[in-house]
Amino acid sequence: MASNSASQKTFIDPSINWARSYAEAKNSSKPPLILTASVSFAPTVDGLNYPIQSISSGLNWINVMAYDFFDPTRSKFTNSHAALYDSIGQVSASYGIGAWIQAGITAKKLVLGMPFYGYSRRLVNANNHGVLAPANGLVGSDMGAITYHQIKAFITQNKATTVYNATIVSDYCYAGTTWIGYDDKQITSTKVSYAKQKGLLGYFAWRVAADYNWGLSQQGLCEFFHTIL
Repeated sequence: MASNSASQKTFIDPSINWARSYAEAKNSSKPPLILTASVSFAPTVDGLNYPIQSISSGLNWINVMAYDFFDPTRSKFTNSHAALYDSIGQVSASYGIGAWIQAGITAKKLVLGMPFYGYSRRLVNANNHGVLAPANGLVGSDMGAITYHQIKAFITQNKATTVYNATIVSDYCYAGTTWIGYDDKQITSTKVSYAKQKGLLGYFAWRVAADYNWGLSQQGLCEFFHTIL
């Protein structure tokens, strides 16, 4: 559909007609239609740039997917797939948000994405388990992806050691040769605070169903109500 202007038009025109038929604000006195998009963590991907002017003028906001920074099937090292900061490069949520703003998107059009899942790796050496430790494979299916609910169960069942990395703002846990990078409650709370400090429109989670006892979700709500009070 997106390969050329003709096929784009074939999709866009009927979509607009359908939306106007069932949700036209001017005729129905209902709130106007909202158009959003989910985008990469930064405005440049593999040398290609997002159309900043079109995004700025045509979308109400964009959901910045500040996660999945690395392909776990290709990397030979452990790493955080959703670090808030990057002390040695430009792969982090904070870098991405700054790049979007520098490119011309206002902070009030940016919504910060937070993952309720992590990735598991197989350590080469169980005694070398930090960030960027050598790894030689995935654990489990789905490219090593594991929900927060499953991560909490793994920690309990295996008495896994948990580690908070304050430099990049990320968590990981390990037991034997199994290593999992993820965001825990403290990370989520820190990211929510970051979004507020930067004046972003808000934040979102992918996905709420992966939470455990609403632990991560409540961090966002607590920060929200703290701001109101």
